[in-house]
Amino acid sequence: EESRRQPVLVDFWAPWCGPCKQLTPALEKAVRDARGAVRMVKINIDENPEIAQQMRIQSIPAVYAFKGGRPVDGFVGAVPESQIKQFVKRLSGNAAAPSPIAQALEQAKAALDGGDAGTASALYGQILAHEPKNVAALTGLARCYVLAGDTAKAKQISDSLPPESAKDAEVQQLRAALELAQQTEQAAGNVAELLEKVSHNPTDHQARLDLALALFGGGQQEAAMDQLLDLFKRDRKWNDEAARKQLVKFFEVLGPTHPLTVSGRRRLSSLMFA
Repeated sequence: EESRRQPVLVDFWAPWCGPCKQLTPALEKAVRDARGAVRMVKINIDENPEIAQQMRIQSIPAVYAFKGGRPVDGFVGAVPESQIKQFVKRLSGNAAAPSPIAQALEQAKAALDGGDAGTASALYGQILAHEPKNVAALTGLARCYVLAGDTAKAKQISDSLPPESAKDAEVQQLRAALELAQQTEQAAGNVAELLEKVSHNPTDHQARLDLALALFGGGQQEAAMDQLLDLFKRDRKWNDEAARKQLVKFFEVLGPTHPLTVSGRRRLSSLMFA
């Protein structure tokens, strides 16, 4: 019935099917990328044998595309990701009309990457009220918690994400943020001591790196970047380019359009090519 309103992709699978575990995440990603132009349903043939018989499913994974209440396309077996993308594109008729959820996700991500965690958190909360298992919204909300200093809640969300989402770029960004938060929390209480060390010995590179982590953990992100840029200027090669690598981690955690990321990248580039 739903396919009378928009195309529906049906994934027939079973828990014991190895290729299904490879195919399903790729299908889900392609459907997400279609931005609401296609819907997806997963049917466990062990729990729904009558549907599998009706559709004459002889092997799995098997994927059927429905339009107008009837099957119009399909394939069997684990196929390459490029073929899956073409299949979904063909099914959607290239009409990737964004759904309200997809639009809200874009707005929330833009707010979060731009440093407005409050607006992003509110939008992610609205999305999760409609789709409690939306991975992108859960991941984004967890990042908001990290920026707010509530790593316990962020970690709780991270641990609840499905294993197949581990390779998603946003999930990896969240876990990098959590890892960094743990580092900075451990150092955050030593700001005064580290400031004194650096003041007495400006060439104590390890103390300056530790100071940057402590400042970042204490919410002083700009001051943290200043210390790393100073370290990079003094000795860019020190400890296998530790200053540059730590800056990149800060940029990843804050997001690509955060004002501090934009200015920090510009300042780093000017030093690299000076």
